[in-house]
Amino acid sequence: MPVLPLPLHRVLLGAVAMGVLAACSTVPAPAPGPPADVVRNEIERRIPARTADRAGWAADIQAAFAAQRIAPNAENICAVLAVIEQESGYRADPAVANLPRIARQEIDRRASALHVPGLLVDAGLRIKATDGRSYGDKLAGVRTERDLSRLYEEIIDRVPLGQRLFAGKNPVQTGGAMQVSIPFAQAHAQGYPYPVQASIRDEVFSRRGGVYFGTMHLLGYETPYTRKVHRFADYNAGWYASRNAAFQNAVAVATGQALALDGDLLAPGAPLDAPGQTERAVRQLGAALGMDERGIRRALEQADQLVFSESPLHQRVFALAESRAGKPLPRAVIPGIRLDSPKITRELTTEWFANRVDGRYRECLQR
Repeated sequence: MPVLPLPLHRVLLGAVAMGVLAACSTVPAPAPGPPADVVRNEIERRIPARTADRAGWAADIQAAFAAQRIAPNAENICAVLAVIEQESGYRADPAVANLPRIARQEIDRRASALHVPGLLVDAGLRIKATDGRSYGDKLAGVRTERDLSRLYEEIIDRVPLGQRLFAGKNPVQTGGAMQVSIPFAQAHAQGYPYPVQASIRDEVFSRRGGVYFGTMHLLGYETPYTRKVHRFADYNAGWYASRNAAFQNAVAVATGQALALDGDLLAPGAPLDAPGQTERAVRQLGAALGMDERGIRRALEQADQLVFSESPLHQRVFALAESRAGKPLPRAVIPGIRLDSPKITRELTTEWFANRVDGRYRECLQR
């Protein structure tokens, strides 16, 4: 359940049995693989019967698997279907409750931060759009993130205040059937198998684009996980967040300090002499680890890659922590993150999201 209008937040590949790794990692499909129609039929069979255009959804999912060379096994199929069902209920561009109010609150928040008077904001929204309606009237009529994204694009282009409020950046940062991050899609557009009609942003709001980039975000990286629930947590919190939260837990055990298990090992943009909480705690273990501050920083900079699991820092921290704890420690922990979005009306967490999707995943496997 990524954030609108701002993005939410924002894995020991050791002696894992190859059969477990194949079930929990994204594995390239063996050539030539099952025929496309066989894969589509299998996907369609697992989509809930009440879903409109099951064949169309199955075709788009099969195309995403083929383009990304993802094995179309039951585990991967059901993982994608579980996220789609959780995030949109099989709607390519789902409606968002109270979206006009959410959007206006975001505009007012930005205006307040920039000390722009409310009267000036009201005047800007009274400007006529290309269809003759005021931007305020158009804002009141938006129902989906695609509607709002397109309106923001027009406001940024045509209303002088729009550039000031949004700094040329569209506030809608997630969208589509799998609520994938638009910046993620833009950064991974190479190899997109469809003609781009307008922009990658617009493609995310289409069924084919939302499925393609959502599948990549969910399955487009290898992990050391033995349970899909940790991949679902990563979908919400970021690649390798579950692996990194487990590392934070090991650091906490080794140092005796309480740490936020959020999966963020480095504070964004922190200089070497002003490290974040986790990095400071790791530095306290420097002598025992045989690593100086720069070596620790270089290792932590790999936290968004699978190779971090094999790094000396990762292995030595776990050795220290397990020696202190007197027992093995988990290599994957669901991050403790509270979901912060104006679309959410009750207190939810990454753990809630991951378990909800995991439940849908298990139901799909039984279909």
